[in-house]
Amino acid sequence: MTILRIGSGAGYSGDRIEPAVELAEKGGISYLVFECLAERTIAIAQEARLADPQAGYDPLLEARMRAVLPACRQNGIRIISNMGAANPEAAARAVLGVAAELGLPGLKVAAISGDEMRAALVAGGHVLTETGRPAAELGDRLVSANAYLGAAPLVEALAAGADVVLTGRVADPSLFLAPMIHEFGWAADDWERLGRGTILGHLLECAGQVTGGYFADPGVKDVPGLARLGFPLAEVDPDGNGTITKVAGSGGIVTPATVKEQLLYEVHDPAAYLTPDVTADFTGLCVTAAGPDRVRIEGGTGRERPARLKASVGYVAGWRGEGQISYAGPNALARAELAREIVRERLALVGVQAEELRFDLIGMDAILPGMAAGGAPSEVRLRVAGRCATAAEAARIGNEVEALYTNGPASGGGAVKSGGRIVAMLSALVPREAARPQMTMVTG
Repeated sequence: MTILRIGSGAGYSGDRIEPAVELAEKGGISYLVFECLAERTIAIAQEARLADPQAGYDPLLEARMRAVLPACRQNGIRIISNMGAANPEAAARAVLGVAAELGLPGLKVAAISGDEMRAALVAGGHVLTETGRPAAELGDRLVSANAYLGAAPLVEALAAGADVVLTGRVADPSLFLAPMIHEFGWAADDWERLGRGTILGHLLECAGQVTGGYFADPGVKDVPGLARLGFPLAEVDPDGNGTITKVAGSGGIVTPATVKEQLLYEVHDPAAYLTPDVTADFTGLCVTAAGPDRVRIEGGTGRERPARLKASVGYVAGWRGEGQISYAGPNALARAELAREIVRERLALVGVQAEELRFDLIGMDAILPGMAAGGAPSEVRLRVAGRCATAAEAARIGNEVEALYTNGPASGGGAVKSGGRIVAMLSALVPREAARPQMTMVTG
């Protein structure tokens, strides 16, 4: 294969499905990759699996497969995704069920496991990066611990003939790197090519961000057709250089500017982008326009992979209590400010025990305090939220906001209250041998 075409079918768990169908039908791709697993998503998925052993995979898995499997089978496209989340084998069985429903026999589905490591994290005495304290101290609050696996077990699955590969926690660029390694036969220590392929994977991993979605800013950086935004694909050569483009006629744009913004997304050190496969180096990269909606990526490199793997650790950080209410018309801001002070005083009077409290005037100071534009607003929404040790304590916060209905100030409306358990994330660095990747071919 001289040029490998890889499409990005999703950039997060709830992403649109139509652009992936467009890629499968019109993109001329050999692989369609769905990147759907954020750090907190897998902790939530682990909780779902604990409640139901057949659950724990991405809730949109079946819908996505129903949408793309017919075109993928017709066009010989292989699918790779981390939609397996906390239960890749159950996800694989679900995909086989969809294939049977669609009358598509003979599908080979591989499940990649071995990233889950709660027991190993505790037994090994590993410490949390952010706190320096042993993970074992989290006790029953520890919800999940998943090591970021690399491309190797996915390459094994592709070599075994898998049409669909479903994983749990795998580094985002590794999902895209695996088909490059498989098709071009790159060695596991070919750091330069692995680095280049990782850079292309990083550009594709957030789907519509690189085709102008997250780039758009009306009047500053205009992007056409955002309602029908096309997702990106990469044309990769055997040396790991490539071109980012999209399906002709789809919405959005691919320009050096959209590519450069995505290139720097979630990157701490462009000279040392750490993944389980390689330490990629972006600093010598050349990003050039190669035609309408075509950007050439060349000159990246890489060096030896890190000695340890990162593990994403989910834990229960308390309970959230929240209440909101709106004020509109003349003097709306003053009434909202008075309401805020009333709730602040009430929470102190009734002795609500909150580890953290926020009092936000949405549209005024919720994100950038003190940066609101001049002029009195005609409507303001008060939001009060807090983190507490128990659900009962957290619920008291919303109750005090709701009580503003009849206890003043005047003309509050649209009050709502909500709450829920807070799952927060920490991390740990673990020896590679602590994770034991395993590929299982699942059959119907």
